[in-house]
Amino acid sequence: MSTEAVLRNHLRSARLGVDAVMDDYTDQSVLMTHHATYRGRAEIRLFFTALFESLPAGFFETMRMRREEVNGDFAYILWDREPIISRATDTFVVRDGKILFQTFTALTD
Repeated sequence: MSTEAVLRNHLRSARLGVDAVMDDYTDQSVLMTHHATYRGRAEIRLFFTALFESLPAGFFETMRMRREEVNGDFAYILWDREPIISRATDTFVVRDGKILFQTFTALTD
């Protein structure tokens, strides 16, 4: 899958839940956030489980994409979901149809 296809799948999977999101990662994947670094599927699953439990139902259906750019193996998104998240960014490195590396940070109100 192309980087753009992986990004589309990842955004669509967020609406379905943690199990769907985890299909985008491998045991070699790394997710860096403003709080911690998560290595491998087990640790990344812990992050997404906690994140999804903290968000209201329908959160991802109403988020707004402000910027999206794909360049080779790299993708960047800037988004918000007012009033909960005023601005968030994700950067992805995609290899062999999976997210190898991701950064995420969000400003909350």
